Amino acid sequence: MGDIVGKVVETLITIVIAVSASAAVWLIANLIVAQGRSHWTRFATLRLGIAGLLFGIILSGNRVISGSGTIEVATERNGDMSWVTTGSWSERLVAWIWFPLVAMVAFAAAGAVMSMRSSRSERTLVGAVGLGAVTGLGGALVRPEFRPEIDPVALAIAVIVVAGLGAAIATLRRRDTISGALTGAALGWVIGAWGAPELGSGSTAWSTIALAVPGALFGVRAARPDTPDEAGRDRMDRRSRAFIFLGPALLFVTTNLVVPALRTLYLSLFDRDSEEFVGLDNYRTIFTDPKSWDTSTWREMFSSQLMWIGVALIGLFVILGIRGKRRTGRVIELGSASSGPLLGAVVLIGFAVFTTVRGTIVNNLWWVLVVTLFSTSLGLAIAVLADGLKGERIAKSIIFMPMAVSLVGASVIWRFMYIARDSAKTQTGVFNSLWVALGRLSTGDGLPTLIIGAIVTVIFGLLLVTIARNLSRGEPARAAAPAVFAILIGWFLIRYWRITGTGVGGHRIKDDGSIVAQPINFIQDPPFNNFWLMIVLVWIQTGFAMVILSAAIRAVPTELIEAAKVDGATDSQVFWRVTLPQIGTTIGVVVTAIIVLVMKVFDIVKVMTNGNFGTEVLANNMYREAFSFGDTGIGAALAMLIFISVVPIMFLNIRRMQRES
Repeated sequence: MGDIVGKVVETLITIVIAVSASAAVWLIANLIVAQGRSHWTRFATLRLGIAGLLFGIILSGNRVISGSGTIEVATERNGDMSWVTTGSWSERLVAWIWFPLVAMVAFAAAGAVMSMRSSRSERTLVGAVGLGAVTGLGGALVRPEFRPEIDPVALAIAVIVVAGLGAAIATLRRRDTISGALTGAALGWVIGAWGAPELGSGSTAWSTIALAVPGALFGVRAARPDTPDEAGRDRMDRRSRAFIFLGPALLFVTTNLVVPALRTLYLSLFDRDSEEFVGLDNYRTIFTDPKSWDTSTWREMFSSQLMWIGVALIGLFVILGIRGKRRTGRVIELGSASSGPLLGAVVLIGFAVFTTVRGTIVNNLWWVLVVTLFSTSLGLAIAVLADGLKGERIAKSIIFMPMAVSLVGASVIWRFMYIARDSAKTQTGVFNSLWVALGRLSTGDGLPTLIIGAIVTVIFGLLLVTIARNLSRGEPARAAAPAVFAILIGWFLIRYWRITGTGVGGHRIKDDGSIVAQPINFIQDPPFNNFWLMIVLVWIQTGFAMVILSAAIRAVPTELIEAAKVDGATDSQVFWRVTLPQIGTTIGVVVTAIIVLVMKVFDIVKVMTNGNFGTEVLANNMYREAFSFGDTGIGAALAMLIFISVVPIMFLNIRRMQRES
């Protein structure tokens, strides 16, 4: 108990320190920018001083440079290097902080001198010598295991390419081209000198040059602008304020998304040990591996019952569409009688394809279809049907509650609900318990069997009455949903009363005539075990879709709805032709968010099957290849496939939102 309390307190302290530090950085940045209007020298001094402090912290904080003897490097087993810390806490603090302070003072002094010189040549000399000397000192203090060796070719390529890129960006932004080239050259030098070669085999002289040159280039870049006039300072202040607000977010995105993505792309072009360049071989391996994309059994989809039912629904759609065109002039119209069969045909044909064409990539596409369609449709239906009803808040709270459960927790819950035990044992999983109990009822002759059968028969009769009433009123669209339920319940009654077959439910008749339980292996039996895993995410995301769409529906102007009702529109027509078009943008946002989540799905598959039984998806496959099998190249390529599949969806959604705004 004490350990838990200690960890909670430690976490709270960390949060307070992080929030306080972020607020302090934001306030200090605003105070520094405020100096630029009336105290230019002070502003220039503080600006370069902060840059020097950050430079020193990067080197000292990562233990790249030698300290004052309190931090030493020792060689451990197998040649691995580790740091052994000696001395008191005050000595260690001094050993850590002395170089950042020296760099801050030197950079600040250079900034102050440059701000007081009107000649660009003088400023350039001060910037190049001052900043180059300080950064060169850092290079001279670099530990032997971090010193890079010289790779002139990589260095030259990096400097030329990045300098050209910097110049091009500056030109496109209508900024100083030379300044952009200097910034690019400094960054390219750092990449070519420290990122390309191996570390640990270089000399002190080269590590000094490797840091002194970009420092000098940075100093020359800082010396180029003249002291701005009052109007220039106002423009700088506005731009700086925008950077202060956007900078942390951009830095977070860059360090946590852009840089890792580029690194992953780089690794995907190498072999499993990231040593030999293989180009696109890893991607070629993924798409040619039957485990990722297996089309050997694609012909079986044409003999699938799902395919034939889907084709029958397409025929029904054509018939209803022709009738609808005579009335409204449109074959397809939201809310019309033809839209239901078309949607059902798409789902069933999609299931027929995904159950015959197998593989990791196919599984991901199946997840996208099922989770996106079901979550959005159910969320929209609940948002519409529950709107304005008594107890709406309680019902929506219950439906939204799964969003508070982690994906791992939800997977554990549903795993227990799906569990199937041996047929000789009592079933503990919820679904199999109900399924086996239904099998006992459908094969029995007692009073419970008659009562359940009578209740379902009455429901079937009520559905038939509802269908007939809607058709007689000339509203076939409102008869579509009851017709679907009537077909399903009719099939159930035929099997339940044993008009055909041996009953319904979890049972099996043995050769000797005895009846035994037959549970369903929801998780183990492919290919529909994928669907049962998808239900977990549908259960969670339906609440998300419901909340977002409920807010959008309430935001629809009441004037439009009232005008439609005055014109004689029914509630169904108001929804399909007024409300739904108004919330189209919100539906797009919900669909985009769900697709992005589904393409990255990992937790559910990892917990419930670990990718076994034909349930592998890209994220889990990436984890297994990279961390279980040690194939960094394939793992990085799979990660890039996930990233590439998500980016276009995000781009299209952002572009659509920008057009509408």
